[in-house]
Amino acid sequence: MTRRRELLAAAGLLPFAAHAGPILNVGPGQAVKSLAAAARQARDGTLIEVEAGDYIADVAAWPQHDLTLRAVGGRVRLVAAGAHAQGKGLFVTTGQRQRIEGFDFTGCTVPDRNGAGIRVEAGSLTLVDCGFRDNENGLMTANNEGIELDIVDCDFGSIPLREGKTHNIYVGAIKRLAVTGSYFHGGMLGHLLKSRAAVNHILYNRLTDEIGGRASYELEFPNGGVAVVMGNLIMQSSTTENPHVISFGVEGARWPKQALYLVHNTLVDQRPSGGIWLRVSPPQTEVVLANNLLVGTPKLAAEGHWTRRANFAADWDEFVRAARDDYRLKPDSSLRGKAQDAGVAEGMKLAPMREYRHPHGTVALGGTARHPGAFQS
Repeated sequence: MTRRRELLAAAGLLPFAAHAGPILNVGPGQAVKSLAAAARQARDGTLIEVEAGDYIADVAAWPQHDLTLRAVGGRVRLVAAGAHAQGKGLFVTTGQRQRIEGFDFTGCTVPDRNGAGIRVEAGSLTLVDCGFRDNENGLMTANNEGIELDIVDCDFGSIPLREGKTHNIYVGAIKRLAVTGSYFHGGMLGHLLKSRAAVNHILYNRLTDEIGGRASYELEFPNGGVAVVMGNLIMQSSTTENPHVISFGVEGARWPKQALYLVHNTLVDQRPSGGIWLRVSPPQTEVVLANNLLVGTPKLAAEGHWTRRANFAADWDEFVRAARDDYRLKPDSSLRGKAQDAGVAEGMKLAPMREYRHPHGTVALGGTARHPGAFQS
């Protein structure tokens, strides 16, 4: 089984049944040599297998349903070189049940300075093992309450400093967002992950604005909704211009239910002083904080009605090698074994089943989570 198929299996996106629809081969050695040409020829249900290599200024819009784009023989690298589709991104997607595997999206700029590697305008999309670099925004969606977006084992990094507040990922007011096993880093003025979705599952990721990074929030849900944030390493750099790390609902409650479940995360702030881990609005939002490790100087300002259980301030020397971003608890740490049952929310048990594995991906845990924080090994 290939590495990408292993990722899909771990994410519950297999089995790989025999493909019933048409197959289109794309690449320099094929009859169809460009992605733009493939987009014109593909129909609903097409599997497009793309030869590894660089595709320069090869942008496309994809309206087809049940479409799969799969890199074959290595990475498929889309390099903007000034090109864009519809003034929005390198790819613009509108079809239901689309999937993209093994693609890298680089360098998108557009006239309104809001270019993205991928712009999701409608439908549903699953991304697996994709990378985003040096775009004005890594990925963006429209404000369309029918959109569903699944992101598995992807890399969102290196936003360049340009005019405007660019984001590694900016999800509009959509139905559902799920992000698993992904790495967000190298932000610049905007946020590492910003979502206005009604339902958000942010599980087993690394959101770390590293040396030289200037991201604002590491994680923001400006219109609230329901957010399950579990098993993540979330780190704010010393060069940020924002005193808050995570923000929820501060632009107004769009959705009928407002709930944040922040469970089994390792939160790190590298600034020498000040700051607040979490800001939440409206005041009566349901908030559950459980089994988190807090590393650094920010305060955990909390309302009296919040549920708080087994959250611990941790010194740097509690970890195997924090200076190298290894935030596993040392074998002799007094914090080991102190996790408590956090209950169930939205039909999900608030206990991790996997943990993040760098540079992107997850591994299954061998048993029940016993330690606070994102890492059990």
